[in-house]
Amino acid sequence: MNGAESLVRTLVASGVDTCFANPGTSEMHFVAALDRVAGLRCVLGLAEGAVAGMADGYARIAGKPAATLFHCMPGLGNAIANLHNARRAFAPIVNIVGDQATWHQPYDPPLTADTEGLARSVSRWVRSCASAAEVGPAAAEAVRAARTPPGGIATLVLPANCAWDEGAAPGKALAPPLPSGVDLGRIRAIAVPLRSGAPACIVLNGDGLSEAGLRAANRIAHATGATLKTPTQVPRMARGRGRAPVDRIPYLVDAALKTLSGTQHLVLAGAKAPVGFFAYPGKPSTLWPKDCEVHRLAEIDEDIVGSLEVLADELSAPRVAPLREDFAKPELHGGPFKPEAFAFTLAALLPENAVVAEDGVTSGRALFPPTWGAAQHDWIQVTGGAIGHAFPAATGAAVAAPGRRVVCLQADGGGMYSLQALWTQAREKLDVVNVVFANRRYAILQSELEAVGAKPGPASRDLFDLARPEIRWTKLAEGMGVEAVRVETLEAFTDVFRAACARRGPFLIEFSI
Repeated sequence: MNGAESLVRTLVASGVDTCFANPGTSEMHFVAALDRVAGLRCVLGLAEGAVAGMADGYARIAGKPAATLFHCMPGLGNAIANLHNARRAFAPIVNIVGDQATWHQPYDPPLTADTEGLARSVSRWVRSCASAAEVGPAAAEAVRAARTPPGGIATLVLPANCAWDEGAAPGKALAPPLPSGVDLGRIRAIAVPLRSGAPACIVLNGDGLSEAGLRAANRIAHATGATLKTPTQVPRMARGRGRAPVDRIPYLVDAALKTLSGTQHLVLAGAKAPVGFFAYPGKPSTLWPKDCEVHRLAEIDEDIVGSLEVLADELSAPRVAPLREDFAKPELHGGPFKPEAFAFTLAALLPENAVVAEDGVTSGRALFPPTWGAAQHDWIQVTGGAIGHAFPAATGAAVAAPGRRVVCLQADGGGMYSLQALWTQAREKLDVVNVVFANRRYAILQSELEAVGAKPGPASRDLFDLARPEIRWTKLAEGMGVEAVRVETLEAFTDVFRAACARRGPFLIEFSI
């Protein structure tokens, strides 16, 4: 058995059944092994950035690692932006990166580079194989590293001769460790200020955003009056009717400071203490009040749900607490695009048990409160700030969850980074409704220019303008094999979205703003 076959057999034995791939010459023996080993579905992507985003979306929804296949350091380099998003989401991914044969590397052929060094920027575990015999055991270690709580990226560099040489054997699947347990002392200490009635806020992340985590957090909020928040970008969140309506900490620094103003106790459940997305002249980096005490209920790699449940019990919270209902219900709106009106319309139309992948940037800021009353769904976002995430993340999510409708909300500027994912949607016949917010400009950069104190002028306006020439999303989608329609009103969007959800396969709606 050669090293490549031992790698495929080890991945399958370790529970990895999907690989998103953009292979090259160094990976040909891995590709050939797929003809001899059943159980690993390979999904082709036309660009490595899209491949990485697909693996991220898959891992978040499937709750288990996806594998990727990249061609040497340049292939990995093209994937780095969406691997950065995946790292910030703690998504479990096993990267397989081909490399020059070990005995060929000293001659410095063109693709020779520091692959390990680049991989370390996004990976929690990195290893290069030196022989075929190392491949199977190393692959098993990589899967365990990716699955170790809270999840992360493991990168295995595979020189070509380690793939084609004989003498290999599959590695034994390795069980990952369980999350760290509940810290009773920490919980009892946090219960004291929460009982006092002082203004408190609980920030939820990781498993705290699951249905069970939200249920426990809602019990605490009901018993204490504490408010519940999420980070500005959520890796995956259970949302919709019957689930606690929790809003994000705003992106804008002034709005975030206002939201957290008066908070005396900030409780972190799998979350980091909130900071500004960027630094701005004259504004603070941290977003909580100076006199606020910060408490860490559970770290991201600990038992977040168990900690919330024990805290709720410690506070004698009812086993089932009523949910907030002080929010507007979903309803269809008409007229041109407006963020809040679109959000209410989307909430009224969203299918039951959908997955929403959102990289809406400025068009997406108003989406959360209006969709609290939508049908139950999962929401994933661009957690690392590297735009162009929604197209591939939606693609990976659809691979992970056949039978569920996936709705992709993608800004047009970011969408140009990863539109190749549409081709994969068509090739795999995935049930994705893509909505592109086509404002034909980098709108967020216009606001950021003013936020940092700079004055807009002709040069800056020209750099943010995407209308010369106009990007025609319907043509781009059709060129990728995806049927598309352009709409200019919410009434037209409603009709097209309903029709798209009633059919199979991918569809794209260009909403002209």
